[in-house]
Amino acid sequence: MATTTAASRGTAVSTTGLVGGIAGGALGGMVFGMMMQMMGRMPMIAMLVGSSSIAVAWVTHLAVSMVLGLGFAITLGRSARTTGAAAGLGAVYGMVWWVLGGLVLMPLRLGMPTFHFDDMAWQSLMGHMVFGILLGLAFRQIARPSSAA
Repeated sequence: MATTTAASRGTAVSTTGLVGGIAGGALGGMVFGMMMQMMGRMPMIAMLVGSSSIAVAWVTHLAVSMVLGLGFAITLGRSARTTGAAAGLGAVYGMVWWVLGGLVLMPLRLGMPTFHFDDMAWQSLMGHMVFGILLGLAFRQIARPSSAA
């Protein structure tokens, strides 16, 4: 029997669900990070925390990815009852974070224009969607929310 924690009044998320969210965030973050590394985008992540180190960029990126995975588990985990639903919800979750993170928060932090649509923004959308889909699928595999979430 999975231990549950109150996420909010009337909602409980299993410990397995929380672990699934964190692990899914780590998996999605690793793949998205490799995509960003190949495109030379990881230095921008380091700049978010005042560094130029690629190692710092990776630690930052993976930490954020795991927190976002936890957020997925808490907010959408109970709805990810099938593989298709988990992948779809993950894709939408990734798109939401593309808008919040890629088009608003990151540009604001780096002194860049918000809602700037160039090739980098569209590549970021694809990366966020890959992140979200992998997050959703890993969460579903680990948490099995249809039986205990």
